[in-house]
Amino acid sequence: MENQNPPPYDRPPPLMPLRPLSTPQRSGRGWMFTSLILGVILVILLIGDFAGDLLKLGGPMGRGADDLEEVIVKSSHSKNKIAIIEVNGIITSQAWDGSDRNMVDLISAQLDAAMIDPNVRAVLLKVDSPGGEVMASDDIARAVKKFQDPAEGGKPVVAVMGGVAASGGYYVSAPAQWIVANEMTITGSIGVIMHSFNYRRLMDKVGLYPQVFKSGKLKDMLSGSKDPSDVEPEEKRIIQDMINSTYERFKNVVRTGRERAWKMNQGEGRELSDTWVQYADGRVITGEQAFEYGFVDETGTFDAAVDRALKLAGISDATLVEYRETARLFSFLNLLGETRSGNLKLDLGLDFPRLQTGRLYFLSSTILQ
Repeated sequence: MENQNPPPYDRPPPLMPLRPLSTPQRSGRGWMFTSLILGVILVILLIGDFAGDLLKLGGPMGRGADDLEEVIVKSSHSKNKIAIIEVNGIITSQAWDGSDRNMVDLISAQLDAAMIDPNVRAVLLKVDSPGGEVMASDDIARAVKKFQDPAEGGKPVVAVMGGVAASGGYYVSAPAQWIVANEMTITGSIGVIMHSFNYRRLMDKVGLYPQVFKSGKLKDMLSGSKDPSDVEPEEKRIIQDMINSTYERFKNVVRTGRERAWKMNQGEGRELSDTWVQYADGRVITGEQAFEYGFVDETGTFDAAVDRALKLAGISDATLVEYRETARLFSFLNLLGETRSGNLKLDLGLDFPRLQTGRLYFLSSTILQ
């Protein structure tokens, strides 16, 4: 007969309650000491950053070539260098986000760095811009021209155009000793534009009427609240004369820049065609057309521009370098301050210019539409 009793169940021994370990009371002195050390380091960095600016350029907002870091783009066994300097996006004198200097200051500092380095034998001005402010474009063009002056060192500049190098983008390229454009580059757009909006009709619809007190009849030129019928003919003439004068300046920069390049290159490259002025009416042209009319010296890629820079410098090989801004604590703190204040910006990959009323622009409006 089978045993009806179940087998005994092996139970694990009961767990003994553990005595809680006594944790020593942590004093706040260690954390206080660490915080104090970090605070001292922060103050030292701030003072050093501020003092470095004062010693370099005599002011806390000034930054020069000493604040740039050389970065190798393509290495070679040669000690010779070719510096790549970019003119990218809208040409403006406004300070960039997270920086205390603008495009003009940065490009000038990069040219200075290339000038004082004896191993830099040429500069590649990499332009991808639809243009921008008249004064900013002119300042960059002057810096490029000065860089090539024999009295300043006389190093060649080769402008290489990207997808767009129109209006102000061409203006800054014109003083270069050699200009290379891709056949599909959009360039040209030689001209001046000024935007102004009149919202008087909208004011009339909502019942707003402006009251203006002025010292002279032309003091409210370009005012958006003026009735179009009240715009003085003299006002239109003054504005148009200013546009025409700036336009003549643009054409002179093109003419003198291309003539100077033609002489320096001793007949190589392209000379301006006899009919170039008729294509300087604001129209955009391709790189292939620009070559035909003599606005550029060569159609090709970035590599073709590098080969040309080597030839103009009289060397067979060189390391390609860039100059980039070094990170500074002030700029980092400014960025944090903007973030904490809620000024977050969404990068959509589009670079829209902030056009200001009454300001002249070398800008291709065709490209922006």
